[in-house]
Amino acid sequence: MNTEHNPNPLALAKGLGLNRRQFFAATTGMAAAAAVSSVPLAAAASAAPGPNGVLIPAAKRGIILYTVRDAISRDPATSPFASGFKAVIEELGRIGYSQLEFAGFNQNANAPGGNVNTVAGAQLLRTWLDDNGIEAEGNHGSIPSTITEASLAQFDNACEVANILGMGHIGTGSDPTNSAYVADWAAAAERWDILGERARGHGLKLYTHNHDIAYSFLLDSGPLDDQGRPTRSSGIRRLEYFLANTDPKNVFLEMDIYWAHVAQYKHTAYTAADGSTVASIFDPAGVVAAQTKRFPLFHTKDGKKDATQANGYVMAPFGQGDIDYSTFLRRVGAKGSHNAMWEQDTAPGGTANPGQSLDLAQVSYTNMAALRG
Repeated sequence: MNTEHNPNPLALAKGLGLNRRQFFAATTGMAAAAAVSSVPLAAAASAAPGPNGVLIPAAKRGIILYTVRDAISRDPATSPFASGFKAVIEELGRIGYSQLEFAGFNQNANAPGGNVNTVAGAQLLRTWLDDNGIEAEGNHGSIPSTITEASLAQFDNACEVANILGMGHIGTGSDPTNSAYVADWAAAAERWDILGERARGHGLKLYTHNHDIAYSFLLDSGPLDDQGRPTRSSGIRRLEYFLANTDPKNVFLEMDIYWAHVAQYKHTAYTAADGSTVASIFDPAGVVAAQTKRFPLFHTKDGKKDATQANGYVMAPFGQGDIDYSTFLRRVGAKGSHNAMWEQDTAPGGTANPGQSLDLAQVSYTNMAALRG
């Protein structure tokens, strides 16, 4: 980034005596101007404030690095494309992203910094984030599956790294449990409350990211199987139970909006205790709206409807799918109250198109900026 012609706003923040988080909170308009200046003129025009305002403010436009994992993992010595954390963060800053979510801390060994999966590596990553005006919001890391002195110490270390990186959240890309049974979800809720309280002591919010199966129906009633487990449902979904049985001060969720819409398509009925089939259509925005503060993070993943697929959708760049983001975001709470991390699992183009994931990052950022409601 050419700082001679594009002064780093973080230098201004330091001059004002503000930290990075305070600066972005206090200067949304400046962040919007900086973001617009880093995209092509056509994108800047489309991002101009409309009569109803933007739905994803500039300071809340983010990306999870899993989307560009190919760029982070490739060898800069053998590729002309941005490679490794440093170059990718610079490119995302140029595009205009204000936030990112990590998907682990591994990169190609030949990339600047080498192994950054250390405390010293986190400090180096933080300098690259600051240099490019980007804020880390979370990480899809590992959450202890048991509560022991060793696992809590490991979790504390992860919280330390999160704080070095300036994150507000710490989380995982996995469900609290893969089980369908109420007893396992009750145990998971108890464990997550302990970990969430510990994270809160570090100034962090603990979150879980979920796919469609977590919005399927919990087995909590009806006849028992030969292992004494319930075989039918009262109609409550797994994550609904989890939310109801964890402390809202300790435990949070990151809704992947694409997978929530897949759940709406797939998980439409349950077998009640009496053996009858009961229709029940999932409402993703309704779940968030009912307790919007429990969802500080979103994956703003888009998808095209495709009834030939088991999931009913195929992933697409943001703004090129059929998910009605304008309506969804209007329904879920105040504008800017959620951190929108764009994700597209299928973004990497492989050897045929090695620049594709970062190209789609530009396309998706432009469409996030243009979204109105």
